[in-house]
Amino acid sequence: MYDTHDENYDDFELVERLNKSQQKREIAELHELARKLAKMDTILLEKMELPEELLKALAGIQTMKHAAEKRQYKLIVKILRQHDSESFVETVSTLDAKKEAQDKDFHRTERWRDRLIAEGQDAMTEFMAKYPQADVGQIRQLIRNANKEILQNKPHKSSRQLFKLLRELICY
Repeated sequence: MYDTHDENYDDFELVERLNKSQQKREIAELHELARKLAKMDTILLEKMELPEELLKALAGIQTMKHAAEKRQYKLIVKILRQHDSESFVETVSTLDAKKEAQDKDFHRTERWRDRLIAEGQDAMTEFMAKYPQADVGQIRQLIRNANKEILQNKPHKSSRQLFKLLRELICY
Protein backbone atom coordinates (compact mmCIF):
# COMPACT_ATOMS: atom_id res chain seq x y z
CA MET A 1 0.00 0.00 0.00
CA TYR A 2 1.25 3.46 -0.84
CA ASP A 3 1.36 6.23 1.64
CA THR A 4 -0.78 8.98 0.16
CA HIS A 5 1.06 11.56 2.20
CA ASP A 6 4.38 10.62 0.61
CA GLU A 7 5.86 13.28 -1.69
CA ASN A 8 6.58 10.79 -4.50
CA TYR A 9 3.03 9.46 -4.57
CA ASP A 10 1.89 12.30 -6.85
CA ASP A 11 4.51 11.29 -9.44
CA PHE A 12 2.76 7.99 -10.14
CA GLU A 13 0.62 7.92 -13.22
CA LEU A 14 -2.53 5.84 -13.19
CA VAL A 15 -2.61 3.43 -16.11
CA GLU A 16 -5.93 2.28 -17.40
CA ARG A 17 -5.81 -1.43 -18.17
CA LEU A 18 -8.17 -2.83 -20.74
CA ASN A 19 -10.25 -5.73 -19.59
CA LYS A 20 -9.55 -9.12 -21.07
CA SER A 21 -12.62 -9.10 -23.32
CA GLN A 22 -11.61 -5.77 -24.84
CA GLN A 23 -8.10 -7.08 -25.45
CA LYS A 24 -9.54 -10.13 -27.20
CA ARG A 25 -11.77 -7.93 -29.38
CA GLU A 26 -8.80 -5.79 -30.40
CA ILE A 27 -6.72 -8.86 -31.23
CA ALA A 28 -9.62 -10.26 -33.27
CA GLU A 29 -9.82 -6.96 -35.19
CA LEU A 30 -6.08 -7.06 -35.83
CA HIS A 31 -6.38 -10.68 -36.94
CA GLU A 32 -9.08 -9.66 -39.44
CA LEU A 33 -6.83 -6.84 -40.65
CA ALA A 34 -3.99 -9.35 -41.05
CA ARG A 35 -6.22 -11.60 -43.18
CA LYS A 36 -7.22 -8.68 -45.39
CA LEU A 37 -3.63 -7.58 -45.78
CA ALA A 38 -2.55 -11.13 -46.65
CA LYS A 39 -5.11 -11.26 -49.48
CA MET A 40 -3.92 -7.96 -50.97
CA ASP A 41 -1.60 -7.66 -53.94
CA THR A 42 2.09 -7.13 -53.15
CA ILE A 43 2.19 -3.88 -55.12
CA LEU A 44 -0.65 -2.41 -53.05
CA LEU A 45 1.06 -3.48 -49.85
CA GLU A 46 4.28 -1.73 -50.88
CA LYS A 47 2.35 1.45 -51.65
CA MET A 48 0.87 1.39 -48.14
CA GLU A 49 4.35 1.96 -46.68
CA LEU A 50 4.14 -0.93 -44.23
CA PRO A 51 7.08 -1.77 -42.00
CA GLU A 52 9.62 -4.07 -43.66
CA GLU A 53 9.14 -6.87 -41.14
CA LEU A 54 5.38 -6.81 -41.76
CA LEU A 55 5.88 -6.98 -45.54
CA LYS A 56 8.15 -10.01 -45.11
CA ALA A 57 5.66 -11.73 -42.82
CA LEU A 58 2.81 -11.06 -45.28
CA ALA A 59 4.86 -12.34 -48.21
CA GLY A 60 5.72 -15.51 -46.31
CA ILE A 61 2.12 -16.41 -45.53
CA GLN A 62 1.21 -16.96 -49.21
CA THR A 63 2.96 -20.34 -49.33
CA MET A 64 2.05 -21.63 -45.88
CA LYS A 65 -0.59 -24.14 -44.90
CA HIS A 66 -2.48 -24.97 -41.70
CA ALA A 67 -0.43 -24.67 -38.49
CA ALA A 68 2.38 -22.67 -40.07
CA GLU A 69 -0.16 -20.23 -41.47
CA LYS A 70 -1.76 -19.89 -38.03
CA ARG A 71 1.61 -19.13 -36.43
CA GLN A 72 2.39 -16.61 -39.18
CA TYR A 73 -0.90 -14.79 -38.55
CA LYS A 74 -0.01 -14.58 -34.86
CA LEU A 75 3.33 -13.04 -35.84
CA ILE A 76 1.60 -10.54 -38.12
CA VAL A 77 -0.83 -9.56 -35.34
CA LYS A 78 2.12 -9.12 -32.98
CA ILE A 79 3.82 -6.81 -35.48
CA LEU A 80 0.58 -4.87 -36.01
CA ARG A 81 0.23 -4.39 -32.24
CA GLN A 82 3.72 -2.85 -32.13
CA HIS A 83 2.86 -0.26 -34.79
CA ASP A 84 0.07 2.22 -35.30
CA SER A 85 -2.44 -0.01 -37.04
CA GLU A 86 -5.13 2.69 -37.31
CA SER A 87 -3.64 4.06 -40.53
CA PHE A 88 -3.52 0.52 -41.97
CA VAL A 89 -7.18 -0.01 -41.05
CA GLU A 90 -8.17 3.28 -42.71
CA THR A 91 -6.25 2.44 -45.88
CA VAL A 92 -7.78 -1.04 -46.11
CA SER A 93 -11.25 0.41 -45.49
CA THR A 94 -10.74 2.96 -48.25
CA LEU A 95 -9.56 0.27 -50.65
CA ASP A 96 -12.52 -1.93 -49.74
CA ALA A 97 -14.92 0.94 -50.38
CA LYS A 98 -13.35 1.64 -53.78
CA LYS A 99 -13.54 -2.06 -54.69
CA GLU A 100 -17.17 -2.20 -53.63
CA ALA A 101 -18.02 0.86 -55.74
CA GLN A 102 -16.24 -0.65 -58.76
CA ASP A 103 -18.10 -3.92 -58.32
CA LYS A 104 -21.39 -2.04 -58.08
CA ASP A 105 -20.66 -0.13 -61.30
CA PHE A 106 -19.60 -3.34 -63.04
CA HIS A 107 -22.82 -5.13 -62.10
CA ARG A 108 -24.97 -2.13 -63.05
CA THR A 109 -23.28 -2.08 -66.48
CA GLU A 110 -23.82 -5.83 -66.90
CA ARG A 111 -27.52 -5.49 -66.06
CA TRP A 112 -27.95 -2.68 -68.59
CA ARG A 113 -26.17 -4.66 -71.31
CA ASP A 114 -28.28 -7.76 -70.63
CA ARG A 115 -31.50 -5.73 -70.56
CA LEU A 116 -30.67 -3.90 -73.78
CA ILE A 117 -29.95 -7.17 -75.59
CA ALA A 118 -32.96 -9.02 -74.17
CA GLU A 119 -35.66 -6.34 -74.02
CA GLY A 120 -34.79 -4.22 -77.05
CA GLN A 121 -36.62 -0.93 -77.60
CA ASP A 122 -38.24 -0.62 -74.14
CA ALA A 123 -34.89 -0.89 -72.39
CA MET A 124 -33.30 1.39 -75.01
CA THR A 125 -35.88 4.12 -74.35
CA GLU A 126 -35.29 3.88 -70.60
CA PHE A 127 -31.51 3.88 -71.07
CA MET A 128 -31.59 6.95 -73.32
CA ALA A 129 -33.76 8.81 -70.80
CA LYS A 130 -31.16 8.14 -68.16
CA TYR A 131 -28.06 8.68 -70.34
CA PRO A 132 -28.99 11.17 -73.11
CA GLN A 133 -25.33 11.70 -74.10
CA ALA A 134 -25.14 8.12 -75.45
CA ASP A 135 -24.74 7.44 -79.18
CA VAL A 136 -28.07 5.77 -80.04
CA GLY A 137 -26.98 4.50 -83.44
CA GLN A 138 -23.85 2.81 -82.15
CA ILE A 139 -25.71 1.14 -79.27
CA ARG A 140 -28.48 -0.11 -81.56
CA GLN A 141 -25.94 -1.53 -84.01
CA LEU A 142 -24.10 -3.35 -81.21
CA ILE A 143 -27.41 -4.74 -79.87
CA ARG A 144 -28.36 -6.06 -83.34
CA ASN A 145 -24.92 -7.62 -83.81
CA ALA A 146 -25.02 -9.15 -80.31
CA ASN A 147 -28.43 -10.72 -81.01
CA LYS A 148 -27.16 -12.14 -84.32
CA GLU A 149 -24.09 -13.60 -82.59
CA ILE A 150 -26.31 -15.24 -79.99
CA LEU A 151 -28.57 -16.78 -82.64
CA GLN A 152 -25.63 -18.05 -84.68
CA ASN A 153 -23.73 -19.36 -81.62
CA LYS A 154 -20.76 -17.14 -82.43
CA PRO A 155 -18.41 -15.57 -79.87
CA HIS A 156 -20.00 -12.61 -78.10
CA LYS A 157 -17.74 -9.93 -79.54
CA SER A 158 -20.47 -7.29 -79.95
CA SER A 159 -21.78 -7.98 -76.47
CA ARG A 160 -18.31 -7.24 -75.05
CA GLN A 161 -18.06 -4.07 -77.16
CA LEU A 162 -21.48 -2.99 -75.92
CA PHE A 163 -20.36 -3.59 -72.36
CA LYS A 164 -17.25 -1.43 -72.86
CA LEU A 165 -19.31 1.37 -74.37
CA LEU A 166 -21.87 1.22 -71.57
CA ARG A 167 -19.14 1.15 -68.93
CA GLU A 168 -17.69 4.37 -70.33
CA LEU A 169 -21.12 6.02 -70.25
CA ILE A 170 -22.25 4.75 -66.84
CA CYS A 171 -19.06 4.86 -64.81
CA TYR A 172 -17.51 8.09 -66.06
